[in-house]
Order: sequence, then C-alpha cells, then structure tokens
Amino acid sequence: MASAFVVGGKFRNKVTELLENTDSCLPKRLRGELEEILGEPEPRTLSFSTARTLKQYLQDKGHPFYLHELLEDGSLHLPEVVKPPRNPELVARLERIKAKLANEEYSRITRNVNTQEICRKGTLADFGREVRSVKAVVATVFNFLVTVVAAFACSYMGSQYLFTDTGARVIAAVIAASVVGLAELYVLVRTMEGELGEP
Repeated sequence: MASAFVVGGKFRNKVTELLENTDSCLPKRLRGELEEILGEPEPRTLSFSTARTLKQYLQDKGHPFYLHELLEDGSLHLPEVVKPPRNPELVARLERIKAKLANEEYSRITRNVNTQEICRKGTLADFGREVRSVKAVVATVFNFLVTVVAAFACSYMGSQYLFTDTGARVIAAVIAASVVGLAELYVLVRTMEGELGEP
C-alpha cells in the first residue's frame, strides 16, 4: 500500500525556494525533513505525514501555492511487495494433490479402453463375428443384383407380347428393373435403419 509520494522537479524547485526564503519560519522538524528529502538521490520520496505537515504549514501561512501544485509532476510511491517464502510442506501437499487430480483425469479419459483387447490380435469369436458380418453384406449385395437382373429378364421376355420392337422391349425392361431395384434399396435401407437403431 502506498505511504509516500515520488516527487518531481516542481516540488524540488518550490521547496528549495521555500527553504531559501529567510522570512519563512518553517518548523525545525519540517525543515529538517524537507532538507533530507532534497538530499536524497532520485527518486525522492515524500511521506504522507510530512506532506500533511507541509500542507498545514502552507495553509496557515497563506502561501500562494498549494500542495497539489507541488505534487503535480509526481506520483504515488508503491513499495515493492515482498512475497513471503512458501511453506515447503504446503508445496509438497499441493504437488501431491496435482498428481492425484492428473491421475483421476487420466483414469476418467481411459476408463473405456481395454488394454487386453489392444494387445491381443483377436480371438476366434471376433473373427467369426467379422466373417458373419461380411457374409451378410455379400449376401445382401448378391440378392440385390439377382433381383434386378431377374426383373430385367422377366420384363424383357414378357414385353414381347406387348412390343414387337426390340428397343421398346429393352426400355420397358430397364424401367421395370429400375423400379424393382429402387424398391429393393428402400427395403434394404429400412432394414439397416432398424438394425442400427437397436441398442
């Protein structure tokens, strides 16, 4: 907390003028304090108590300048805060708490990681599950292709009774195969959504 002012050139000039003035009857104690301040090396500091005494003197004697004018180019003197040394027991305890919190955080982050699954290459059960999954996908794709090709073939063969032109028969077969393919895709997507929606 501030307890003094750092004074500037204006204060030095005015106080020097005040001290040299022979008809000024400064109290001996105040004169000694002011001379001591002027004798200090830079930065010169003026304590609050000396500032109050000087202000009272200037007020009582009716001098043409005031204390705030003297301190106009000065500033507050803020002493350097000296930090007390830290308690070694407290520092050790804080380090233990930090390490404990870091371990808890690490455990929370890695609680769903199974190191046994990472280390082993995979069991037969895992391999069987993957084979079943691949078999299901291959069967679904094969079923889709067979259905679309069969729809095309049936439409092509069946359209011979309606159209005599080959181009018209192919267009009719492509349209029928597209409709069947879209219906098959719709059913497939709905089935996959149902499987993914299960917990």
